[in-house]
Amino acid sequence: MGTGDRARAVLAAGVQQRIVRTDDLVAVLAQHDKRPRHKIIASTLADIANGAEALSELDFCRLTRRYRIPEPDRQVLRRDAAGRHRWLDAYWHHARLVAEVDGLWHMEAAAWWADMRRDNDLTVSGYRVLRFPASAVRDQPDLVASQIAAALCQPATR
Repeated sequence: MGTGDRARAVLAAGVQQRIVRTDDLVAVLAQHDKRPRHKIIASTLADIANGAEALSELDFCRLTRRYRIPEPDRQVLRRDAAGRHRWLDAYWHHARLVAEVDGLWHMEAAAWWADMRRDNDLTVSGYRVLRFPASAVRDQPDLVASQIAAALCQPATR
């Protein structure tokens, strides 16, 4: 991981873990506009402010811009069939399309099954779900982007 990605990961982790607020980081950055990596820090903070919470989700933001995919809503709160709060990584309302970006811990059996149950609940409720491992977002962006674009071209069913 390069130093730019490390910096992006640290920023996301600090906000995700509620150690620091995005607004506070933006204010500090504004006081130091001549610092190295100012542009990448500013764009990272903008993505975090819009809901990206991990490096993989920041990579997903970069991918949507690079391939000119319409910006999804990020970290959308939804209640599942049992009334529990669930967060959607990326959601395109007009297409009823959800994209989830999974880190390594999603490969553990319990997490994997929880993801499947959640996807099933979304499907039964009329949503379409695309699921990508973080490595695919990083290493196969053409494939990820083409699948999202294809899904966005299909009409929503409900």
